[in-house]
Amino acid sequence: MFRRKQHSHTEENDGTHQEAKINELKSAIGPISGRSKQFCSDACFRRYLVARSWNVDKSKKMLEDTLKWRAVYKPEEIRWQEVAMEGETGKVYRATFQDKEGRTVLVLRPGKQNTSSHDNQLRHLVYLLENAILNLPESQEQMVWLIDFGGWSLSNSVPIKMARETAHVLQNHYPERLAVAFLYNPPRIFETFWKVVKYFLDPTTFQKVKFVYPKNKESLEIMQKHFDENVLPKEFGGRSDAHYDYEEFSTLMAKDDLKSIKAWGASDDKSSSTLVVETETSQATAASSPSTR
Repeated sequence: MFRRKQHSHTEENDGTHQEAKINELKSAIGPISGRSKQFCSDACFRRYLVARSWNVDKSKKMLEDTLKWRAVYKPEEIRWQEVAMEGETGKVYRATFQDKEGRTVLVLRPGKQNTSSHDNQLRHLVYLLENAILNLPESQEQMVWLIDFGGWSLSNSVPIKMARETAHVLQNHYPERLAVAFLYNPPRIFETFWKVVKYFLDPTTFQKVKFVYPKNKESLEIMQKHFDENVLPKEFGGRSDAHYDYEEFSTLMAKDDLKSIKAWGASDDKSSSTLVVETETSQATAASSPSTR
């Protein structure tokens, strides 16, 4: 009984301590307004503190850098019609299923690379990160990545510079948003690429990367632990015949763009009604583009 009370007391102290750290970070950031204020929820402050081991000064620097980046990059204003070409092959998309904890799943298929502009590729990924967050249930803050290496080779792999920039954006501007990333059946030659890329990852992110091999029993158990095999696509060892459909996904993203507009409001140079009309008009345009699956 004594140990149980002691454990409860410790948890209470930890909670009080964390709350104090959140308030300290709020004060350090100072007055903010507009979308920055909307972005900086208590949950946001907590994620940045966790990412910097509850060091307020380091968390403040990290969060300020993100606010500056968001003010320039404006990720919440990216619309599907701007990145639709990047999505024609389904190299990255939000799955229609979740993991067993109800978290949003992003499917990445690097072997389906279809463009050469690294800036547009990153913009496409950022758009889908924002979309994944937009579709998280209230009880969840993190997403899951499923990476399919079918068709991947060093010749169509992401350049090292792009991999470094992608890791930087994910780790520094979306801290604690990734729960786990499953690398499914990577070819042996991927080890050469991974030896370089892993040095771009901080220790926390590195620990979230899981290699899964279909002939390895322990790997399969990891997948079964996280996913219902009836909804998991066959290419990831599941039983589902679900596949990426560009037209259907374009329609879904156009609808989500309307959700994003309602969630974030209009930009300074456009009214909400104008953005809604433009987005609704783009639904037919995006959905009618040639599909490559």
